[in-house]
Formats: sequence, structure tokens, C-alpha cells
Amino acid sequence: MRKVHTAESMIEIAHLRNVLESAGIPCLVRNDRLAGVLGEIPFVECWPELWVKEPGQELRARGLIEEALRPHPTGNPWTCPRCGERIEAQFAECWRCAEGAEPEVRGR
Repeated sequence: MRKVHTAESMIEIAHLRNVLESAGIPCLVRNDRLAGVLGEIPFVECWPELWVKEPGQELRARGLIEEALRPHPTGNPWTCPRCGERIEAQFAECWRCAEGAEPEVRGR
């Protein structure tokens, strides 16, 4: 087994575990219950860790983690072609009339 990620947040570790497992990489979370000893041992030692179970999957796992943590560009807002409502870029469908953005408008 190899450690591939450590984070202060258990939410981040759980998300990344889900990313890896959905890609077929079995993994294990360690230190997920050490918050109670915080102060007794250094805080960084209490952070949850994500470990890959199978040898040879470490590089692939690190690449998937890097991609999952990379900020994604949001693009430009768009105007709904049906009702004229101004929609923020992260949405692919109008909240008012459920019309989808044209692919070239969304840039996706």
C-alpha cells in the first residue's frame, strides 16, 4: 500500500476516495478517527490519509487526485435563447424555463 494524499478535511479525503474507487482503484482511509487526540500528538499527524491498496496504481491515483483538485474554469455567462434570462456559466440549463444552452454558447 502507498499513501497518495493527506488533507486536513475528512470531506476532501472521502471525496477523493470516491473518485479513485469509481475509477477502479481500491483504496483505504487512515487516521479518520484521530481528531480526538488532537493536542496530544502534532496536528499534522492527525490528518486523514488516503492510501492505494494495489501496487502499481499510485501514479494513476495521483493523476486522478490532481485532476479532481484542479480548479475548473467557469467560462462566461450566457443568455437563454428561449426566455432571455441571464444564466451563470456553470449552469447548462436555464433555471426559469429549463432550456439548455447551445453547445457553442456554453463552450463545453
